[in-house]
Amino acid sequence: QVQVAESGGGLVQAGGSLRLTCAASGIISSFDAMAWYRQAPGKEREFVAIILGGGSTNYAESAKGRFTVSRDGAKNTVYLQMNSLKPEDTAVYYCSARYLQRNYLGQGTQVTVSS
Repeated sequence: QVQVAESGGGLVQAGGSLRLTCAASGIISSFDAMAWYRQAPGKEREFVAIILGGGSTNYAESAKGRFTVSRDGAKNTVYLQMNSLKPEDTAVYYCSARYLQRNYLGQGTQVTVSS
């Protein structure tokens, strides 16, 4: 059974930084891809960043230059380093792991950026 758990959210002032962690358990060898999404109140969930099993990455326009997605070596753990945070980054951030053609979504972690 694959399980995904996010951590690292919190309250931060505008201009500050946070690092989110996503740990996937129950995966043998490596994931196919792990992605970050976010959902702000009253809005639809949107893509933030993705890292493929081979290490390549891609970002939403809103995240480029401020957010960095990375993985922890051989572990099925990825990070989302968020710098220069803005109030509009306030949302619940979700991690999704893709493994053997199935997607597994975590419960989310709240990020609140105060102005």
